[in-house]
Parts: sequence; C-alpha cells; structure tokens
Amino acid sequence: MFERLQQFLASLSGGDSKPAFAADDPRVAVMALCIQVMEADGQVLDVEKKALHDHFSELYSVDEKELAALLDAGASAESEAIDFFHFTSELKRQLSEDQRVALIGLLWEIVYADGERSEMEDHAIWRIADLLGVSGRERIMKRQEVAERVGASAAQKEPDEA
Repeated sequence: MFERLQQFLASLSGGDSKPAFAADDPRVAVMALCIQVMEADGQVLDVEKKALHDHFSELYSVDEKELAALLDAGASAESEAIDFFHFTSELKRQLSEDQRVALIGLLWEIVYADGERSEMEDHAIWRIADLLGVSGRERIMKRQEVAERVGASAAQKEPDEA
C-alpha cells in the first residue's frame, strides 16, 4: 500500500534528483504521521493521496521534487517507527500549541478526504493528539470543522466518548 503512495508522488516529480531531508526535520515527522493515519483503516485511497499531496504542497510550499523526497523520508521514518511517540515527542518540542492543533486539523483533512472516517482513524488521531498535548476538546473541534467543511458526518462517537 505504502509503496503505491510513494510511486504516485514520485511520478509527480518528473525527475530523479531529490533533495534530502534531515531525520529531525519536523516535516518528516508530520509526513510520517499523515502516512500512519492514512493507513490506519487498512486502505489508502487515491483521494487520500491527493489530499496529502495538496495539503503538503500548500502548507510547506514545496515543489514536486521536494514533495517526493519528503514523502520518501516520511515513509522511511514511518516504516522504522514502532509507535507514534517517536514523531510526537519531537513535534511537541518543536511546534507551538497552535501548530500542534493545526497538525491535528491536517490529520483530519487526510481522514475526511474520502468523505468518511473509520474507528481506526479516530483512534490514531486520538492517540496522536494525546501525545502532542492537544486536548480532547481541541481535537473534536478540529474534527467538526473539517467534517463540516467537507460535508461529512461528524456524528460518529469519539473513541474516548464511549
């Protein structure tokens, strides 16, 4: 699954020369978390890949070659990680509170790219938000904002609201 995502974004770059990203670059950790959330429900759809591409291009103002390199770095980091903590601990140190809340919003954007969310995606974002120090209230508000914007149903129960 993951290799197809790499191939998709690599095909957009149009060349083989890619800049390298340092392992401690927060963009690598953000990419790795996005990949983990995308894969949480067991399927990675083209619409999710496009959402990832569009949001990263806009958020970080990277060109296609940089984006492909960032995807490679994030995918490599994600495949070596055993949990979310590796990424969230670094991001918690490097990002402000507002930036961490915005990251949760980005993760919801990836989840809702296909118009719905799964229990596994909910759980992944709940854990990531918790590790980042983002409150349940902020996480739910971000989910509702994104769901409303894309016209998806936000009525499904949160994992921690049961």
